[in-house]
Amino acid sequence: MDAGLFTANNVWMMVCTALVFFMHLGFSFLEIGLTRQKNTINILFKNVFIICTGLLLYYIGGFNLMYPGDFFGDSGFLGFAGFGIAAPENGMTPDYASGGYTWWTDFLFQGMFAATAATIVSGAVAERIKLGAFMIFTLIYVGLVYPIVGSWQWGGGFLSTLGGEAGGFHDFAGSTLVHSVGGWAALIAIYLLGSRIGKFGEDGKPKAIPGHNIPLAAAGVLILWLGWFGFNGGSVLSADPQLTSLVLVTTCLAAAAGGVGSFIFSTILYKNYDLTMFLNGILGGLVGITAGADLMSPNEAVVIGFLAGIIIVLGVALVDKLKLDDPVGAVAVHLICGIWGTLAVGIFGDKAGMDQLIWQLTGIGCTGVFCCVTAFIIIFALKKTVGIRVTKEEELEGLDIHEHGMDAYSDFRMNQH
Repeated sequence: MDAGLFTANNVWMMVCTALVFFMHLGFSFLEIGLTRQKNTINILFKNVFIICTGLLLYYIGGFNLMYPGDFFGDSGFLGFAGFGIAAPENGMTPDYASGGYTWWTDFLFQGMFAATAATIVSGAVAERIKLGAFMIFTLIYVGLVYPIVGSWQWGGGFLSTLGGEAGGFHDFAGSTLVHSVGGWAALIAIYLLGSRIGKFGEDGKPKAIPGHNIPLAAAGVLILWLGWFGFNGGSVLSADPQLTSLVLVTTCLAAAAGGVGSFIFSTILYKNYDLTMFLNGILGGLVGITAGADLMSPNEAVVIGFLAGIIIVLGVALVDKLKLDDPVGAVAVHLICGIWGTLAVGIFGDKAGMDQLIWQLTGIGCTGVFCCVTAFIIIFALKKTVGIRVTKEEELEGLDIHEHGMDAYSDFRMNQH
């Protein structure tokens, strides 16, 4: 390969790595904006903790758990290439990864994905989980569960070999392998944790608990949309002009259609222009296109995104009906739209067909069972030992003061008095 092309590929992948890193600011802003002022420091602390520990865990063993080379007993279920990230002889040459990037860039790009799964859970459990319990969960889930599931497809495991030469499960950038991995854990966590005080009245009907900074939430969504250029664009694993351009087009169109679909449908149902539903519709469109962004035409991307926007509205209503409390809509966005996006690969695009749909369902089912079981074991064990829920007093007065001894807006609070 020409040295200039190799360098261009690697530089593009490093830019995408930076964009995926930038998404963590978007997640933080969105989560802060949709929750109450008194828990801002707590949310920021969780998100910073996830980034720092996620990268270290991926360095210690996650990368080699996700890309083991050989699986134990050829099961395609579990393998481990050892601790650390010592580069192979061809790791810095075009012989590695077909000249798409170097070994170091590969590690860093994949490491940015790893932390995202726990970030999704952070939003769902906001405002009432014990920080210590959440940190222990993050260490186990990001360190072990996420890379094992990722190895089943991206590491050459059993999902990648379904159907033999005819094809197999397809998840381009992680509708299932990233988003639903976080979404399943979020679902289990909010079930075991319970709802926030005041979320459901005596009649069982959900009550709105408004976020304290909707402009910040809007900024978070727009940052996430920008970051998705790296999330999906980098999943091409090179700077291939044709495929990279197509992926960015399908990603953007699905996001726009998701927002429009959500806003139209929610307006028809609830007779008001709900900005938070509009914002979550954009995210739903992004999650929905992520599994098949490399396979879809622009028209198909618009359809997938628009339907994802409608699914968001129904998903949020379903979560409320089940009396589950998800302050940021993480389950609807990342789990339900992740499932939709994965199924869409078998319905639309270059691989559409009944066989592909069955393989997609198999991937969703295997991931769901494994993530639900492992998340339940981890969180239930924490609930029975250290506890996972803060006290009523701590929840009412805010986690910032009780767990961190500080206030995100101290001047504002002082002026109130």
